[in-house]
Parts: sequence; C-alpha cells; structure tokens
Amino acid sequence: MKRSIILLFIAFISVHLSMAQANSTDQAIIQLSKDKWQWMADKDVDKLATLFDDDSRFVHMSGTWGKERELDIIKSGSIWYKQADVHDVLVKIFGDTAILWNRITLLAHVRGNDVSTEFTVTEVYQKQGNTWNLLDLTFSSVRDTHSLEH
Repeated sequence: MKRSIILLFIAFISVHLSMAQANSTDQAIIQLSKDKWQWMADKDVDKLATLFDDDSRFVHMSGTWGKERELDIIKSGSIWYKQADVHDVLVKIFGDTAILWNRITLLAHVRGNDVSTEFTVTEVYQKQGNTWNLLDLTFSSVRDTHSLEH
C-alpha cells in the first residue's frame, strides 16, 4: 500500500512537471513571437537575422521568399510592419518544433500607403541548441470573424 502511494505520488509529480515545462515552453514561444513583431516594427534586422533560420521562408499575399529578401524588405521599409495587434494566440509543441498561430490586425506601410489587414499568421519554430529559430512565417488573409479553435 505504501509503495502504491509513493508510485502514485511520483507519477503525479512527473505529470505536473511535464505540464509546467510545456506551459513554460508555450510562454517562451509566445514571448518570442511578440518580440519578433516589435523587432519588425523597429526594423531591427540584426535581431531578426539571428531569429530567422538561414533557410527560413516567408509567405505573403504577393509571394514567397527567403530570409535575405525578408530582411531587405524590412530594412528598406518597402513593407513596414508598424504594429501587430494580437487578438488570439495558439501554440502547439511537437518535440523540437513549435507552431504558433496568431490572429492579428496588422498595420503596415506598403507601397506608400498605411493599410490595416486581418491575418492569421502561422509561425514555425525549431529548437536548435538552446535557441528557437523561425523556420516559416505565413500570412493568411482572413475575415475579422475568423477564430482560432483551441
């Protein structure tokens, strides 16, 4: 009986620690995404260059391209991600890969005009060593009634 109680206690603690670690990872990815939006608004290409994997891809309404072009676009201001208002966020962890979905309203300066657009943005991160790198960022244009199913 005593052994069963100890084993049950150990199992409970293990599950609790595992859930706490997963929640901690979720929060770290959410914070990293928030930081990314701010770095994009600030045109801080040095921080973004460290975050973006060398083989990362960026899917926009007008095309798909890699890291260097995305950094050039941000640096030049041809797309200035002025402000991303995040309305909802969902994170799923799959081993060393994290997928984050943001439902946002993006205020951006594009081709000389300020535009506000509703998007669901999918971000794929992979843990490489002790850091998370962004592998993919995909903008999906959605209606303002779009929601993320948790």
